[in-house]
Amino acid sequence: MNSTRVRVLRIQDVADITGYSRSAIYDRLNPKSPRYDEEFPRPFKLGISAVGWLESSVHAWIVMRVNKSQFEAS
Repeated sequence: MNSTRVRVLRIQDVADITGYSRSAIYDRLNPKSPRYDEEFPRPFKLGISAVGWLESSVHAWIVMRVNKSQFEAS
């Protein structure tokens, strides 16, 4: 039996974890925005109008940002 837990986050959860507002999150997903971040985790469809993010991908993005920031500070 696999004990790996997969958790889907909704927009408010992503906002709480990243510290970004809802609009800032969607700015990072929009290639036409000056704040576009091609590495920001992409949502996936949960239903007709609902989307979610994998918790693991959001946390991996945060770790990547921390590592990148520490590397650039060196």
